Amino acid sequence: MPKSYRPWAPTQSYLLPPSPLEWLPKDHLAYFVLDLVSQLDLSAIEARIEDKDPRGERPYAPGMMLALLLYGYAVGVYSSRRIARATYEDVAFRVLSGDTHPFFTTINLFRLQHREAIGDLFVQVLRLCTKAGLVKLGLIALDGTKIKAAASKHRAMSHERMLEEEARLKAEVDRLLARADETDAREDEEHGIGEDAVDIPAELARREARLEVIRAAREALEREAAEARAQQLREQAEALEKTAADESLPSKHRRLAATLARNALDKSRTLAPRNDDDDEPPGAPTDMPSHEVPATPAGKPKPTAQRNFTDPDSRIMVKDGAFVQAYNAQAVVDAEHQIILAHGVGNQAPDVQYFIPMVERLLHHCAVGSGTTLLADSGYMSEANVHHAEQRQVDVLVSVGRRRPKHATDAWSAMNDKLARPQARAAYARRKVIAEPPFGQIKEVRGFRRFSMRGLAKSGFEWAFVCLAHNALKLFRALAKPLHPEPGAGGHSRGIAGIATGAWQPA
Repeated sequence: MPKSYRPWAPTQSYLLPPSPLEWLPKDHLAYFVLDLVSQLDLSAIEARIEDKDPRGERPYAPGMMLALLLYGYAVGVYSSRRIARATYEDVAFRVLSGDTHPFFTTINLFRLQHREAIGDLFVQVLRLCTKAGLVKLGLIALDGTKIKAAASKHRAMSHERMLEEEARLKAEVDRLLARADETDAREDEEHGIGEDAVDIPAELARREARLEVIRAAREALEREAAEARAQQLREQAEALEKTAADESLPSKHRRLAATLARNALDKSRTLAPRNDDDDEPPGAPTDMPSHEVPATPAGKPKPTAQRNFTDPDSRIMVKDGAFVQAYNAQAVVDAEHQIILAHGVGNQAPDVQYFIPMVERLLHHCAVGSGTTLLADSGYMSEANVHHAEQRQVDVLVSVGRRRPKHATDAWSAMNDKLARPQARAAYARRKVIAEPPFGQIKEVRGFRRFSMRGLAKSGFEWAFVCLAHNALKLFRALAKPLHPEPGAGGHSRGIAGIATGAWQPA
């Protein structure tokens, strides 16, 4: 008797369509994402959509678009093309989209147009994590990681190389133009003036286009260098003005300081005139440190100053011993469940300048109290950083490094003594296991190793969404564990609602 098999009829039509809630296991991440999005305040996104002209094709629901992006970032699908294709090929994406299929340009445009509002949702998800008992604010750690920009390091060029390449291309353009003129003159003799004129060769057009790109990049680099030098002069003038106003100093010293301050201000205005009425660029992360082009005292770029043609905000940095075109992504992590409490992105390779803005972002997001200790490695150690933490009443443990500086400050000595205490030493020993796992989960598990957006501001908002997805996954996994809401409520759906309303009580 032949072996019988279980029924299988892949082309069989259904009498009644199956419910999308039956397509996946009831505890699937996709259903959690739907529940989570339903609890988020999307009014900022909706308001921008409402401001548009109501005529034309109706937009997709913002909750659906956000769910697609959030699920994609949670499972390592960041490309808008892959997300659009997955609404056809992947059951989870199809459930989230309600069997609709937005084009990849629509998904990418939604991400770009609403990037600020999407980035702000990070705080909402962080609050849900806090209500769920996933944030303890005992030991927390600050660390950074280099993430590649959406640009190749081979598309970067130094100022010295730009000048050389510009001169070479200009000479080639002149030579090709001369050759074209010779050809035109010869053909005019053969066929008559104006007959069968030769067009400018395609190679000439290509060289002219490349020459224009390099020239524009060089001019932009020179403007940045002039502004960097002007900012230094403005800071010098401010310090000299304070000296000139110090009545405890001899009058001749004060007069000299006042003269030097005026000279510094005059030179800064010459190098980079400023209009005080100009607004900051919208969405620019002004609190994070930004790379300054190395400039000479005359305000010219140094020969080694570089600029990338694809993403001018990105910089060449060292990562694992190799040079990469990258940004420096920062995060403050809670020890209890590796929830990210604050995030930021800059284009400065050293970490030391990120300490103060990251502390401020942490305080803005969380109620840091006396029981909280912030851990950071030696890359963040400076007297100004330690003093700022003291003024903001944040207890910090920052490694002072293995080598004692020649002119050790009081802050350095005090921190060294503090780290020598057994309790502090035991706490600091946990820094790596707190700060580094989220970076490993984001980069290695979910494969986020390169920004898909270009520019410092856009990369900052994308990193905010990456951190949001990380925290959402932590919340999803916590709800899958024996942390139960009140009796009678079960599953992720009621769990999320219970957290949002305050009915959730962690075990």
